[in-house]
Amino acid sequence: MRRIAEQPFILAVREALPWSFIGLAAAFVLILAVQLRAGAPHGVPLGLRLASALLPAFGVMAMALVVVLPVRLARDTGYDTVALVAGSAIAFVLALPQPFGPDLVSYLRTLGPSGLFVAIIAAGITGGWIAIVRSRVRAPLADYAGAALAVATFAALLALHLSIPGAIAAAMAPISRLGDTYVALIAIVALETLLWTAGVHGPAMLAAIVTPVYLTMQMQNTHAFTLHEPLPYVVVVSLFLFVFPGGAGATLPLAALFAVSRVPRLRRVGRATFVPALFNLNEPLLFAAPIVFNPHLILPFVAAPLVLATITYAAVASGIVARAAFYVPSSVPTFVSTYLATQDLRAVALAAVNIAIATLIYYPFVRAYERHLAE
Repeated sequence: MRRIAEQPFILAVREALPWSFIGLAAAFVLILAVQLRAGAPHGVPLGLRLASALLPAFGVMAMALVVVLPVRLARDTGYDTVALVAGSAIAFVLALPQPFGPDLVSYLRTLGPSGLFVAIIAAGITGGWIAIVRSRVRAPLADYAGAALAVATFAALLALHLSIPGAIAAAMAPISRLGDTYVALIAIVALETLLWTAGVHGPAMLAAIVTPVYLTMQMQNTHAFTLHEPLPYVVVVSLFLFVFPGGAGATLPLAALFAVSRVPRLRRVGRATFVPALFNLNEPLLFAAPIVFNPHLILPFVAAPLVLATITYAAVASGIVARAAFYVPSSVPTFVSTYLATQDLRAVALAAVNIAIATLIYYPFVRAYERHLAE
């Protein structure tokens, strides 16, 4: 798994995605501001206004990714940056849904669900052609020749009326059905937490594979919300807001328990890491406690998110709590983010129940760890 995650292209995708989220946030704020300034029909709910700004913002995120990804790939591989960026960007434009229009925001809304994958494919094929040509021709000529071949590949697909976004949409159907299951949710949660216990950043390892899929499913939920249709998916990016309060391992209760610990060192760690944990930033806690390679805390660190994932899936799949309609960054505190994602006050209650249950799971292990440190 580590060897796959350290492949240059996978590494570049993992590094580029966080930067492309900046484009998403900036575009969302700008589009929402323009729409609010223009006014909206009376009685339009805030959720619909947010959705109408969020969907085109994902299109801007794809445009940012098709620039940032080849830049990161060029840095990791030594390919010519100009050639890789130019080839990826032109290939991306050739692969965009046709026809363009009727206006920019509407078109970006159309691009949203498939744009991330189109950007990743464009950069991947460009990088692949450069790698092939480099085996026969010296750089930098090989890099520009490879970029030209990538552009020619996408031009040929366009001439043959083969739609990459259409192919992505067709491929996403079975992937989404498989990913939108309890088994998939548990597998992702277990893998992420188990990797963390060995000191490997689980979410970062899986981001290049998991994030585009579940973010696309999240966008489809948002699109359905704008059309007043039932949301199609349970397991989307924002569902994990319920599973990981405080960050990986659901460690917000752990930070709180440490903050009132009878052991001075743990008390200092808890008080120093509790505020970051409110914003789901727990790397300091993971290494200061420590949790990594700590047999006293590994079991609750893995078990708590698995239990919370089970409770959350049951509550959302059964309709007790609304499905997540919107993407909300994980850095937003849990009670706020879960409400914003679902527009449902019952989500806040579910988050509170999850935190209480995680506290009960962590409590006996923290007390046992305190006794161990006191010996």
